[in-house]
Parts: sequence; C-alpha cells; structure tokens
Amino acid sequence: MRTMQSGVKLKGWVKGVVVVALVSLVAACGGGGGDSSSNNSSAAPNSGSLPASPTQQPIAATAANTVPITVGRGVKGVINIPTVSVKVCAPGSTTNCQIIDNIQVDTGSFGLRVVGSVLNPALLGALPNVTSGTQLAECATFADGYTWGTVRTATVAIGGETTTAGIPVQIIGDLAATSVPKGCGSGVAENTANDLGANGILGIGTAPNDCGATCVTTVHNNYFACSGGTSCGPTAVPLNQQVANPVASFPVDKNGVIVQMPPLPDTGAPSATGTLVFGIGTQSNNALPTTVQTFTTDTYGDLNNSVYNGTTVQAFLDSGSNAYFFGDSSLTQCGSNYANFYCPSSAQTRSINLVGLNKASTTASIGILSAATLFGNSSNYAFNDLAGQIGGNSSFDLGLPFFYGRHIYYGLDQTANGGQAPYVAF
Repeated sequence: MRTMQSGVKLKGWVKGVVVVALVSLVAACGGGGGDSSSNNSSAAPNSGSLPASPTQQPIAATAANTVPITVGRGVKGVINIPTVSVKVCAPGSTTNCQIIDNIQVDTGSFGLRVVGSVLNPALLGALPNVTSGTQLAECATFADGYTWGTVRTATVAIGGETTTAGIPVQIIGDLAATSVPKGCGSGVAENTANDLGANGILGIGTAPNDCGATCVTTVHNNYFACSGGTSCGPTAVPLNQQVANPVASFPVDKNGVIVQMPPLPDTGAPSATGTLVFGIGTQSNNALPTTVQTFTTDTYGDLNNSVYNGTTVQAFLDSGSNAYFFGDSSLTQCGSNYANFYCPSSAQTRSINLVGLNKASTTASIGILSAATLFGNSSNYAFNDLAGQIGGNSSFDLGLPFFYGRHIYYGLDQTANGGQAPYVAF
C-alpha cells in the first residue's frame, strides 16, 4: 500500500506470495475536484487504443445503507486507494465512539483493521481484548507485508448501518514490534498509518470472517495467543473470535455490498467519488438487475476457472489493489522508478475470460497505459488503466481500475446457515 515500500493487499494467507508494488505520488498539491466522468474516449495519449470505458455512475450516498467512497491524496498520497469513514464504539456504549476517516475499502480481504495510534486512548482502552486462554493477536499477511496487533471487540458503524453487537476487529500496531512472533508474515511491517497508506482496512469481500474453518481446526501463523502481550504462539481460533466482516453483522442489509465508482478519463483524475451500498435486494436502492451477470465463487470471492492467454488462472475483483496485476511477458515493464508496473510504448488492450462456479462466463477487456505516462501528472490519484506484474501466471487481479464506471456486487457466503453461495456480479 505504499510506493517503493509496499505491495497491494490480497487475501492474506489465502493467497500465495506475489510481488507487486503501489505508487505514492507525494506531490505538493494533490487533490481537488476535476471532472472524473468525461473524456472517456478510446484514443490513448501514447497512441494505440483502449477498450471502451464503462459508464455507470454511482447513486447518491444519501440513504442509510450507503456511504461515500473517496479516492484522493488520502493519508500518504497513495494512488487508487478508495476510502470511507468508519465509526468505532466501545461495545454497549453510544458515547465512547470515534469516527475514523481514510479507512481503505478492500473487497479482497475480510474484517475491519484499524491503526491503534489513530484511536483515542479512552476508546482504545475500552475495547475488550478477545482472549483464547490468553490475549489473542493476529498477523494479517498481505502481498508485500503484514499487520500485527491484538484482536479486540468493537461495535462498528458505517453510514447508517451498525453491527448488532460488538465484533472482533484487529487493532494494528498496539503491541510492541519486539512481540512479533517467528512465522508472522513476510515483507515489511505495516503497523502505522504512514506505512499502511491509510488509517485502516475495511475488508468487505465475500467471506464472513477472515480465516474461516481452516483456523478453527488447524493452527496457522495467523492467530497467536500472547502471554502478557509478549510471548506469542500460534493458536486455533473459533469462528466467533476471528476478525469479522462487519457487513455480516448488520441487522438487515447483511447479505452483501455494491461498490459503485464513477467513470474516469483515460489519463486519470485528481480524485473520484463513489458509493458503497450495503445489502443486495434488501432495499429499493440495492436491487440486483436482471441485466447483471452473476458468478458464484469460492468463499473468498475467487473465480478459479478463469482463463488468460490460454492458461487457467485464479481471478478476483479486488478494490484493495490499486492496479490490474497479472503476468504477461509481452508487456514491457517499467524501470526502477516504477518497478513492477507495466510501461508499454503504446496503449494496450488485454482480455480475460472470467468463469464462475456456476459456469457463468464472460470476456472482460481491460486497457493499459504506461505507468510512466500516467504518473507524469503528479496531481492525479485516480487511474482506470494502470497495470503491473503480479509475479507469476497463476493469478489475475482485477484491481480498482476495473471498478471505475461499474457497479460491482459481492454476495456474502451464507452457506453455513443454509443461505446463498458467495458470488460477484457486474
């Protein structure tokens, strides 16, 4: 989540090791309005051609089950970081609360994680520790690094939605760096807002919690029991103590979310404003249209039978990735200034066949411009045709660029209670 310092977030331990990078444009002036809904032409600034851009607009974030999504300079000037504001309260309290801005919207992970240093001491001290014999902590591993901190209970509100009770959340960086146990993640620690590029991560993908049955029955290097907050060993954790997707605990609008982002010009924009809608088919503003194609997925939202360049790949639609990330030796990579991004000499179009477990399939075309060209305008933070290398040919990450001009639906996995199978739709 940081330029030259951090990689894009995937699904923690669910994903294999990949090598990707995010770019931070730390410019003197980085924001401002700008028209992010015009100039969606197929002509590219460095010749070649791009596919036609999708043109859906987000609905107004005025209903109780909505909240605005903002892409802009944010905490550290990291490009393509969609953020919302989240209200965290001590369980049972309506006064000991805090609204935290710049929480990244991540459909590729599950559960709320908040940097401990941005919380008021009175609130932080009132969030009960989740215990598994001793204090429970988590090492959440992402593509380039990890977050380390305690698991605590908090009531979470987003827009007009509030969890029915306290849920487990991760407090990032509230344990000493010396307490990080052997086997915790890889890469660099992302335990401050500066390192993370945001004040936290809101994981609202298809899974109701961040590890599931795997961590109930088997010990992994995800959850740790910490004696005195210092001596930490891996432990199995029941579902009700795992960091939880807040949406699953909303009273009514709990079966999924819709991420709606505006169209962008091909060369990017200083900012973009979208809408996060809670619930699917539960209110008048969140119906699933018959024109939308639905793809059932595994628990974690993956489309494991997709095909790119004749190779079966694991594809996923991940708002927490700031670019398209996939392997393609025909695309020129950038130099060290923008390592791991693609810098083709002309505009490029690539297509992937997305296939759901329900056999639904479609061909999705994406546009790619040179990262060096895009980053030439240091005041832009929103891009719809940025791509980079994922470090292999087995995965295809449809990151935030894919979301611009689309409404993308995520149906939560409710099969444990006899309900719907997880799905994505657009």
